[in-house]
Amino acid sequence: MVQINAEGALSFLKEAPDYEAAKKALKTLLEGTGAGNDYVGWVKLPFDFDREELARIKACAKRIHDNAEALVVIGIGGSYLGARAVIEAMLSPRFNEVAAKRPKIYFLGNGINGEDLAQVLQLVDGKSVYVNVISKSGTTLEPALAFRIFKDYIEKHFGKKEAQERIVCTTDKARGALKKLAEAEGYECFVVPDDIGGRYSVLTPVGLLPIAAAGIDVDRLMAGAAAQAEITKKDCPDCNPALKYAAVRQALYRQLDKKVEILSCPSESVRFIAEWWKQLYGESEGKQHMGIFPASCVFTADLHSMGQYIQDGERILMETFLSFDEPDIKVEVPFSEENGDGLNYVAGKEYRQVYAAAQEGVKRAHMKGGVPCMEISAPKLDEESLGALIYFFEAACGISGYMQGVNPFDQPGVEEYKKNMFALLGKK
Repeated sequence: MVQINAEGALSFLKEAPDYEAAKKALKTLLEGTGAGNDYVGWVKLPFDFDREELARIKACAKRIHDNAEALVVIGIGGSYLGARAVIEAMLSPRFNEVAAKRPKIYFLGNGINGEDLAQVLQLVDGKSVYVNVISKSGTTLEPALAFRIFKDYIEKHFGKKEAQERIVCTTDKARGALKKLAEAEGYECFVVPDDIGGRYSVLTPVGLLPIAAAGIDVDRLMAGAAAQAEITKKDCPDCNPALKYAAVRQALYRQLDKKVEILSCPSESVRFIAEWWKQLYGESEGKQHMGIFPASCVFTADLHSMGQYIQDGERILMETFLSFDEPDIKVEVPFSEENGDGLNYVAGKEYRQVYAAAQEGVKRAHMKGGVPCMEISAPKLDEESLGALIYFFEAACGISGYMQGVNPFDQPGVEEYKKNMFALLGKK
């Protein structure tokens, strides 16, 4: 499962991480006795999920997969980032171009951009379109706007009766505007659990339905999460990577004032894992004027844009490298008789070997420049590894938040901009 190498960070510390505090935070998380304990349903989710609902999810996903030419997934924040992360990691960011047998998937409602909506409407015009709208309340402005437009589009092109087949809602089990609308219109519904917040909801219907509709094996995803969850029960930092990761990053923050963590990703395929990670840690820890700011880079591309700052800018950074041990696709550098580019020194090597050397070189350079570095790795970019990685980051986030002394499961600051926005738009 997930492994951590923290030696490149531990060497910077003045004293050992507070593993006892980390163990206490882990116990609080597992027993559900801390702040926000009504939102820790995800802790036991890999073992204790509704198997009947999962069967319904897979049946609905198969219907979409078999009949849709395009699936529009409408949601914002935790209602789409996790699903997009898994889909792009498994299928490539270019999956709409390279996966001919799958429905093309478009993510909307995650911002306020009329051009995006108009472009997707053009792309799906004349195609068999399905919509999965994901919202606990149904009134969050960004997804509600997008859903209003696509509901209108589907009813006009396919009729209200067929819209019942083509629109699927993931929402509250009993209340909210979207739940009422779904009941009135006869849409199939899946439940956003009451005890799991949006950024921790990848392994609920929020993420599982679009992931399964993309043709990805959600049983294997859950199995990977379950295997990592078993490891996370251990209160030993050398056998529980989530415990160690939380303790080390908090030690860097407290002892050395390292206020920014960069998650460095190996490719564009996993860029949205970092986007999901940024929301997870930013919303969980950024409270009471405290918290490590989560940032990300895609290496080696961002060495040519952010590398200078990381190497030589203000020393407020820590860095965590994410990698996968074995790639699905192997690409070998060919030999050239002319050697005009001077690259025969890497001829015969696989790209992953070249990248491994680049990552090690970057790590050494950044450490020399004063940046503590950790490495997080998973065996392979597949469903089990992604399920394990999701659970690992979630558990470490809960532990880290409790160590920091905040409630890792609320987000009071998010509501402030909404009040201002609604007032400016004239909402009463």
